[in-house]
Amino acid sequence: MTASPQVLKFEKEIRDRKSNYDNLEQVAAAVRENLESWGMSFTEQMISDLDEAVERVRATEQDVVILRKNSIIADREKWYDGPRGNDRHWPALHAYLLNTKGWAEETIRSLDEASNEVVSLLDNPAKEQFRCRGLVVGYVQSGKTANMTAVMAKAVDAGYNLIIVLGGVTNKLRKQTQDRFAKDVVGRHRHLWELYTTSDETGDFSHPANGAFTMPHEGHAQLIVMKKEVSRLSALCKTISKTPKIVMDRLKVLLIDDECDQASVNSSRGDFDMTRINEAIRQVLAVLPAVSYVGYTATPFANVFIDPFPYNQDELDDLYPADFITALEKPIGYFGAEEVFGSDSAEEENEGRDMVRLLDKDDPDLIRPTRNDEKESFRPAMTQSLQNAIMWFLASCAIRRSRGDQDKHMSMLVHSSQYVAQHDYMSALISDWIERHGPEIVSGTGEIGSRFDKLYLDEVERTAPSGKERIPESLETVRRYLPDVLEALTFPVENGKSVRRLDYENGPVTCIVVGGTVLARGLTLEGLSVSYFLRTSKQYDTLLQMGRWFGYRPGYDDLPRLWTTADLIANFRALARIEEEIRENIAEYKRRNLTPMQFAVKVRAIPGMAITSAAKMKHVHRTSMSYDGQHVQTIRFDHLKADVLRGNWRAAANLVDACFEEAADRSDEKGHVLFRQVPFETVRCFFVATEICAEHMDLKKPHLLGYLDEVEEILGPWNVAIMQPRSDTVSTKELGKLGQVRTIRRSRLAASPDHYADIKALMSKRDILVDAELGRIADFDGKEDWTNFKNLRPKVPLLLLYPINAKSPPKGSSKTRVALDAVEDVMGFGIVFPGQKDRSGGYFAVELDAPATDQFEEDELEEIGEPLESGDA
Repeated sequence: MTASPQVLKFEKEIRDRKSNYDNLEQVAAAVRENLESWGMSFTEQMISDLDEAVERVRATEQDVVILRKNSIIADREKWYDGPRGNDRHWPALHAYLLNTKGWAEETIRSLDEASNEVVSLLDNPAKEQFRCRGLVVGYVQSGKTANMTAVMAKAVDAGYNLIIVLGGVTNKLRKQTQDRFAKDVVGRHRHLWELYTTSDETGDFSHPANGAFTMPHEGHAQLIVMKKEVSRLSALCKTISKTPKIVMDRLKVLLIDDECDQASVNSSRGDFDMTRINEAIRQVLAVLPAVSYVGYTATPFANVFIDPFPYNQDELDDLYPADFITALEKPIGYFGAEEVFGSDSAEEENEGRDMVRLLDKDDPDLIRPTRNDEKESFRPAMTQSLQNAIMWFLASCAIRRSRGDQDKHMSMLVHSSQYVAQHDYMSALISDWIERHGPEIVSGTGEIGSRFDKLYLDEVERTAPSGKERIPESLETVRRYLPDVLEALTFPVENGKSVRRLDYENGPVTCIVVGGTVLARGLTLEGLSVSYFLRTSKQYDTLLQMGRWFGYRPGYDDLPRLWTTADLIANFRALARIEEEIRENIAEYKRRNLTPMQFAVKVRAIPGMAITSAAKMKHVHRTSMSYDGQHVQTIRFDHLKADVLRGNWRAAANLVDACFEEAADRSDEKGHVLFRQVPFETVRCFFVATEICAEHMDLKKPHLLGYLDEVEEILGPWNVAIMQPRSDTVSTKELGKLGQVRTIRRSRLAASPDHYADIKALMSKRDILVDAELGRIADFDGKEDWTNFKNLRPKVPLLLLYPINAKSPPKGSSKTRVALDAVEDVMGFGIVFPGQKDRSGGYFAVELDAPATDQFEEDELEEIGEPLESGDA
């Protein structure tokens, strides 16, 4: 029987929300509570419709259990409680990290806890047969290999006896991984390990001489570190097939897939095809009777988009992490995208470290070819920004030597083009410039010497070591060590054809390395302090992996610098928030005792960027849009488009005039004009007439209008406020019947790209209390945050209009802000929606309903966010 429209609507809402609750009854209660919070009375018919919708969803879930027996998974067996007294490998690794590598106890304790969690999520090696699929999400350059090493040691102590590591797709990455495991784990008890691979050029896995794996001995383990290459994986499959069953039944395999989003994921166009590496890995897993597969990556986008129900899963199970996804905590002392660039988060104020330097807008065209046919003939120019980057690197090396780091590696990265020929040209340009101007830098004479002095003093003034007090090194100290820096300096080139490769094996290295794609994933640049980065990407995963400047900088966390473009800065700021959203999603598994088969990780879209390759996103669908409980605001503006600015001002003026005619009440609140009970359609007309800058991530006009149309009956009338500061600056045009209005100042970030202005924040938290009852504000004594302030408001939607002064110069001598310099006054707006945040969605959802970006510098918000005092009219 066909259900009524109301039942179908309830059914959709239940499906959207059900991953957030333990059972359908809780979901139904939440649906009802949400509607009642909007003031809607729940009739007997609505109760009946909701009950029918619950039963419809329950019936389809029963079908899922029958048709897809793996779609609901019981609680995992609790078999591992951490290291035991008689363990060998983890205690030896612990002692090696502490005594030989000099790790701090706190760092080792963090590694211990994180690796315990991963091992506990594997299957119990005491079982005769098992099949486990998991994913570990770390941070770029954050020490994922250390976690792999600890997991390997503990897994062997717990009973796993064959460790297979897929160590990247290049010989260099495989060798790097083999060396690390050999030094950290195997070397502690060499007699307990049988190695099928070595770090030699010819040391990758091949079919062993005896044709099979050997019988494992109690307390011993076997290790393979191999490239993700079809021929190697085929050799592994052959070896497994030739191994006697009595041996295979004794092998308990842990297969670690490093950088598992690269090459491992099936990126073929159709479900009935498989890429060769993906197929080979799946074949290996299919023939192993007892195996736990764990993928490690800092960019899990492709992995959470794998189809969990491939057409041939009875023959070859895919690599979807069906059993667990876990996110490693951000390690102590690590700085990544959020620390370097700041974040577009609504809940925290974080501008990032002051270590990013913006290139002049003409620099990219002087540094790299713009056309493919110029890749051989183009010659890069020595721009001032490149000179500054080089000089600061020389200074940072001198500073580190003065701090006792002369036996440590020191690196600078230049990544300007993907073309191999350009790498040699750039390296020669840099080395020639240093050879010519090195004496001036050392002596402080000439134009370059004077510029070096000024650059050094400016840079040390802008930054200070994190969490400690230190007097900056003097210029005299820096000059004392500069000759040693120049003498040690080398200029390796990292690409597939270069013969001048990085070599950290023969003593401390001081180098400026120029390179291409090989530098963009996996390869660690030891002691990296300066990056000059022009190359960009239109994919989240590729862009994040290029961030070789992320990581740890012990003893020199005040020295790293990055010279790059405004577009890349904006994208990384957005990615910082998306990274945290993914980790928040993953935390739901632990909080709600869910598996990845019951709750899908969601990833939000950035305008103009792809999350990962299109082939890896073929199973993705978008969730329904919801702004329930959200607050959003315009923070990016087309400030140079007069017609857009003029049209937006006109739309606001028309809204003001309509409010005078249609609002139930008008009042002044601390100088702001407030209209109450403005008809829904009047507000909607404003949004239709307003152009929203395309660079917003979480505020798209089609999504906003679509959401409004869905909830029109629930929302009802709005409150509308025109926010004005106590200032003498008035608008150049009239705002409808209000006439000329006082304008606020919102300067833009210095790192904004030229084609739009990013002001970072428009609203202050207290702005949203403009329509709250003064008595409730006076009685409030809780934490002043967005959530608590929203609870003080009436349960009606609120629209805030912000007239912004066109010039809007920054306050003081800000180094991170510049004047807005719009061609006309700008109209911004913020919206506060009632209801509860609902971040539910289906499988492989691309998250769209993110929190608003509302971080701000307090002195940028002027008087508009003043506290409202009781008794004020």
